Amino acid sequence: MGILEGKSVLVTGVTMTNSIAYRVAEVAAEQGATVVISNFGRALSLTNRIAKKLDPVPPVLELDVTNDEHLAALPDALREVGVTRLDGVVHSIAFANPETALGGKFLTTDWPDVANSLQISAFSLVSLTRACVPLMDAGGSVVGMTFDARMTWPAYDWMGVSKAALESASRYLARYLGEKGIRSNIVSAGPLDTIAKKAIPGADSFNDIWADRAPLGWDARDTTPAAKAVVALLSDWFPATTGELIHVDGGLHSTGA
Repeated sequence: MGILEGKSVLVTGVTMTNSIAYRVAEVAAEQGATVVISNFGRALSLTNRIAKKLDPVPPVLELDVTNDEHLAALPDALREVGVTRLDGVVHSIAFANPETALGGKFLTTDWPDVANSLQISAFSLVSLTRACVPLMDAGGSVVGMTFDARMTWPAYDWMGVSKAALESASRYLARYLGEKGIRSNIVSAGPLDTIAKKAIPGADSFNDIWADRAPLGWDARDTTPAAKAVVALLSDWFPATTGELIHVDGGLHSTGA
């Protein structure tokens, strides 16, 4: 019996098989969960194709976290695919314009691009959770993904600021949803060779930093450690952990120079 046996989990942002969200969906299913995945727009057709690689093939929902109508309809959309109770939500969504908000352009980024990054990458954790709460009467777990925003990183710029907001928003969700038995935590993964990372100019330099300094070493192609951490937080094995940021980065966060 897996650690998510009998639980239903929504995993957002599933794209390619090398995405963290895809591996989370895979591991969650292996651990007994009923999994539903989502995406929207042009990426939705890709998600529908990728879903066929999962076993069992999960339902795919169209969900734009900036669309109030999509969010309002989410509980009914989940019920339509047989999910009447939600035990876990995985937020794996982020965006910043690589041409204006990343790659060293921090001092020249205009507010509309900053606002877009903050809404999609940070506020959406709150809006998504609010949409899911009606199906979480029995409590549950919300898990988001970050790249440690306690410090600055080359080229990360407004995505770094957005991730800092995401991490703070998770702590506030923990504060206000604890009375409902809903936990909110963040997994901070080291650099992984995903589509999201490739969109950041100069992000390949992160691999060199981790290769030199991570005490446990780091394989930028292996999303399994991060996925396992997410699944563990979705399970009942962390019943009193909320408002936390869990590092899955080979230990680099603990090192100095």
